[in-house]
Amino acid sequence: MSAALLDIDHVSKRFVKRPSLGERIAGLIGAGRNTEIVRAVSDVSLKIRKGEVIGLVGESGCGKSTLGRIVAGIYAPSDGKILFDDKPVAREQGRHTQKLTTRVQMVHQDPFASLDPRMRIGDTVAEGPITHRIVKSRDADSYVADMLGRVGLDPSYRRRFPHQFSGGQRQRIAIARALAMKPDLLVLDEPVASLDVSIQAQVLNLFMDLRQDLDLTAIFISHDLGVVRHVSDRVAIMYLGRIVELAPTAELYAAPNHPYTRALFESVPRVGVGRKNFRPIAGEIPSPLHPPSGCHFHPRCPFAGPRCKREAPPLAAIGPGRFSACHLNTGGTE
Repeated sequence: MSAALLDIDHVSKRFVKRPSLGERIAGLIGAGRNTEIVRAVSDVSLKIRKGEVIGLVGESGCGKSTLGRIVAGIYAPSDGKILFDDKPVAREQGRHTQKLTTRVQMVHQDPFASLDPRMRIGDTVAEGPITHRIVKSRDADSYVADMLGRVGLDPSYRRRFPHQFSGGQRQRIAIARALAMKPDLLVLDEPVASLDVSIQAQVLNLFMDLRQDLDLTAIFISHDLGVVRHVSDRVAIMYLGRIVELAPTAELYAAPNHPYTRALFESVPRVGVGRKNFRPIAGEIPSPLHPPSGCHFHPRCPFAGPRCKREAPPLAAIGPGRFSACHLNTGGTE
């Protein structure tokens, strides 16, 4: 097994919501609220090898996008560390986060919101490489033309503005901007979720081609199990800030282990299974402001027992390359 390119080591992220001025004034007379803490990511560890694509899956609010932003250096972890090629990705600098590498780039879910509407796309793609001296200003135009051609866009489009493109074209521009920084790792946060199905296929095929041509390493964040199956080598399932299952893609889809993973799969309609009523997972995902004790999934789990309510199961090996965080694998739930 090759050494890890990215090492996520016991990473947690908490966001503090401080009381407003009115709440602080109310607090003086005993009617205010305490500081609220959102526990978005809790003690996540994961190693990613060069050339590997990890699919990160979970319901909305599970922390997968926050974890992606930590990997990309947009947020610094509250606890733990993230090492890229044995060096930190980011560090806290006062109230802000200082990103320490350009070798990790992110493609966001909404390509219209992530592109500056006042900048021509050629300037958008060229800005980072010029700033970080990846390319000289005099060579930027031809460099941008090459990047746009690489993602299947006509280089002559570089004089246009984002509003002149379709959603799929804007996502291609966002990918071109990320690739222009010559990254070794891409973090793709729901890159096709806002696109029509036919356009999704085009963008996914583009990603697969680029992965092969450039030997990309990537974290592919999605709630769509079908998309993740198509693009990933391994899949990590997240629930309320924790990874609850990690396995090679084919093995996970053939035999999911964790009750949450099984519930996710059972809630997806499939062709050729005959008449069946498909139901969502019972209950609502708890608030990260007040997560349940023990196993976070126990209020919704049909197999939960007393042990699940008092003790958080570790992510433990259940087979070669397979890990699951469930007491059913380690002595039962009583």
